[in-house]
Amino acid sequence: MTYLYDGILVLHFIGMSLLIGGFFAQMGATPRTVSHWMRDGALTQLITGMALAGMAGSGVGTDAQFDPAAVGTKFAITAIITIIVLFGARQPEDKQQQFWAAAGILALVNVLVAVFWLAA
Repeated sequence: MTYLYDGILVLHFIGMSLLIGGFFAQMGATPRTVSHWMRDGALTQLITGMALAGMAGSGVGTDAQFDPAAVGTKFAITAIITIIVLFGARQPEDKQQQFWAAAGILALVNVLVAVFWLAA
């Protein structure tokens, strides 16, 4: 089961790179839009994050410590990012910049939560 957990963790990191990479790729664009990379990354983060939390919470496949408050915070932020990205992608291109910025900033906050709270 350790290999399964590690495989899902790799997919979780790929989702993070899609989301944050999509955010940074749009920095030089005019107008800045919510890309399909951001959408796919957010959905990947949400799905794999739930799987990782379920496995870690039950102790299956990992000996990592499980902090429910940190995991709940990360889940809430990721759910908000996913809603922002899905809603923002449906807007006209000239109205997407605020959604792009909110999703990108929250994704960076989520990384900070993972590094400084969850990993502590």
